[in-house]
Amino acid sequence: MPGLVQENGASTAFKTITVKELHPTFGAEVQGVDFPNPSEEQFNEVLAAMAKYGVCVFRNTGMDDTAHVEFSRHLGDLDDIRPYMKSGRKMRYEYYELFDAGNVDEEGQVIDPNSPKAQYQKARLNTGNSLFHVDSSFNPRRASFSLLRSFELPPPGHGGNTDFADSRTAFDELPTALKSELLSNDYVAAHCMAHSRKQGAPEFFKDLDVSTEPMHLHKLAQKHEPSNRMNLYIAAHAHHIKGLPQERSAALLKQLLEHTTQEKYRMSVPWENVGDLVIWDNTCVLHRAGGGTFAGKYRRDLRRTTVHDASSTAWGENDPEVSQRPGFSLGSSNDVPVQQQQQTVST
Repeated sequence: MPGLVQENGASTAFKTITVKELHPTFGAEVQGVDFPNPSEEQFNEVLAAMAKYGVCVFRNTGMDDTAHVEFSRHLGDLDDIRPYMKSGRKMRYEYYELFDAGNVDEEGQVIDPNSPKAQYQKARLNTGNSLFHVDSSFNPRRASFSLLRSFELPPPGHGGNTDFADSRTAFDELPTALKSELLSNDYVAAHCMAHSRKQGAPEFFKDLDVSTEPMHLHKLAQKHEPSNRMNLYIAAHAHHIKGLPQERSAALLKQLLEHTTQEKYRMSVPWENVGDLVIWDNTCVLHRAGGGTFAGKYRRDLRRTTVHDASSTAWGENDPEVSQRPGFSLGSSNDVPVQQQQQTVST
């Protein structure tokens, strides 16, 4: 979808939708979309709004699970939960393409905050800046759009917002020397799901050896093709930078993540109604689930579809032919051998 927004950020005036900007540099609330089957003209305007704003909020869409999945298919090939399912896990939904992003168990009960599933979610629910992330950076083929819809919400005043950070503007405003270092070295980061989980719940995952877990490679600084703007592709999943000494790698990732998620680049989106939908582009924004007093008390049932990236950088530095072979599991044939690291990451 290159070229949806001109290089100077200008875009064609919207004719079929109404856009209300939510932040000085990104984010918009969009009204007037005919879900789940907009006209071609309207769908192209939604794509243009996504290219410009990175995050778009749609209130009261009226969509059910079927409509949610059907609309998502317009945006590209969808990820599904089968590679992530553990033996014996029950399906909550009819569709494999729907990811469970709520706090409800298979029987419809609120998850105990001390349960294993709650510990797995802490990386998303923790309010620390270090746990801002992008979806699927730990996969060989990363995600572009995520579409998160509210099915059931806690009572007002109990929290549960979703927070976002503008990684394009963050790149624009990097210190000159640091921006030059990123561009001249073309750094590549290794991303790992287990790494962010261990950060989110260190005690629960204290025995997890991250070095044995799948990792995949994506460049830190790269062009966001729909807007023709440079972007920092950074996340809590980023474990190390290929080729840098371990200490320098950790320090630089920390510096970049803290820079990108500082307050001036952030906004918080409240969930107001059942049927609200938030779409964001993982290739130009970070996100996290905000905390609140709803945890362990009230159902917060959110459901997400995730679109595979189709840009020229979708596969990063990973081999798509290996990753698509029959029997390939996430990371099984394309891992970064972190166990071979000493003082320097050599991969």
